[in-house]
Amino acid sequence: MKKLFLSFIVVLFSSSIHAQEVHEIKINLKNCNDTLVYLTFYQFDKNMIADTCKNIKNGKIIFKGKKKLEKGVYSLVSQAKSIYFDFYIDDENQTMTLNSDLSNNASSDLSSPTSKRENDFFEYVKYINTQKKEFNDLKIKTKGMTKADSTAFMTTKQKKLNDNIVAYEENFYEQNKGSFIGEVLNLKIEKVLKEIPKASNGRPDSVAVFNYYKNHYWDNVDFKNDGLIRSPFFAPKLKRYFENLVTIHPDSASVAVDRIMSKTAPNSIMYKLLLAHFTSTYETSKLMGFDKVFVHISDTYFKTGKANELYNDDNIVKNIINRADLLRPILLGKIAPDIPMIPIEEGDKIAKMGFESAKTSEEATKIFYANSAEIQKTFLRLHSVQADFLILVFWDVDCGHCQTEIPKLLEVYHDLLKENKNVKVFGVYTQHDIEKYKKYVADKKLDWINVYDGAHYTDLKTKYDIYSTPVIYLLDRNKMIKAKRIGVEQIKDIIKVIENEDKE
Repeated sequence: MKKLFLSFIVVLFSSSIHAQEVHEIKINLKNCNDTLVYLTFYQFDKNMIADTCKNIKNGKIIFKGKKKLEKGVYSLVSQAKSIYFDFYIDDENQTMTLNSDLSNNASSDLSSPTSKRENDFFEYVKYINTQKKEFNDLKIKTKGMTKADSTAFMTTKQKKLNDNIVAYEENFYEQNKGSFIGEVLNLKIEKVLKEIPKASNGRPDSVAVFNYYKNHYWDNVDFKNDGLIRSPFFAPKLKRYFENLVTIHPDSASVAVDRIMSKTAPNSIMYKLLLAHFTSTYETSKLMGFDKVFVHISDTYFKTGKANELYNDDNIVKNIINRADLLRPILLGKIAPDIPMIPIEEGDKIAKMGFESAKTSEEATKIFYANSAEIQKTFLRLHSVQADFLILVFWDVDCGHCQTEIPKLLEVYHDLLKENKNVKVFGVYTQHDIEKYKKYVADKKLDWINVYDGAHYTDLKTKYDIYSTPVIYLLDRNKMIKAKRIGVEQIKDIIKVIENEDKE
């Protein structure tokens, strides 16, 4: 029995039920002790609840409604939130009966007296489960073998099992081509080159194999069929495509996103779920530089009104646009925004002006303009610092992680100087307690450029998206952003990459 933690998330767009016909799913589940069960459906990478049956007697389960259920792969889920078995629903089987027995595996005893095609699907599931069991049995036989013997044994056996599964699936697809379940299984079938040509070296042409696989990856996949996104195969297939077949570069990812989106019907469930997925994925991507894809999505879909139907709250669309606009000036390859800062040596002078005693932003503004001429003289601008490599770090004395990373950064800085690198550090303290700042800098002997926003003039959060510390940017001699939000341990390697690029 497959364990599942159900997602009870409220979907922001209608996705389940919208036609005028009734549905009635009768399930006879022998040896069922549940007092309630759930009818769920796959939706992208989640499972959503479609209905609940609370009146179960002798394993008699009925899901009934006055509206038609959407096409998709559904699951019967136990009271303990475990999947008993999957089945599919399309336009032809809105009323059907399913029989099974929990005394054995629910899937192995599953049948439908009302749908031959449903039974064909169940037979497919049973076949796959049989092959999995055979594979596990073979693994047991390798116990006691050497690693080499075990690998040789399993390689041969696994290839045979895989070949059997591929043949079964391809036959199933051919038998059910044009049906919904045929389209669902097509998502799982890998399109591979059968007749592999020889390369110039006489070996199998791996480039031809890869190109065929990539070019035929989405063959026969109808992105206008919303039912496909309600299957367990769509989300993993999409994930594999972007991880394995799309070049790891933000521009390539942006092209791939647009290519996929162009295949969907505007404002369909497929369109909305994919756009929501891509937006979230690239806004929060851990890959450096891939926030550029998020900005692209904002410009292409949100700013143009193509995402207006995505969320019920217009503020969400506005927030996404604003977030993308904030990130735009600090994308990789952009010239880092200039920031006028107060050097630590001028801190006492600035402190006497009374900024820290100001109770409102209006009071701070008045203090600034009253002392504007003097403050302007103290400013040290980022763009005025000349170096082949400029490490821009935002940090806070009281930040626990900073207390670990800043000494490491100091060590890396000194190592680079010993290597005769023309490197400087522009260290920005993000708070305003000048005495605490001065003490830490003196205690830790931070012999780089130490500055802070003592005059409350520069909005660091907006300029450099500083919502936590430490944050490290690496700039080249032209103040171009070459790396961002990196760890101290990455700095030396990135500098080497930049140096190699300069040599080419």
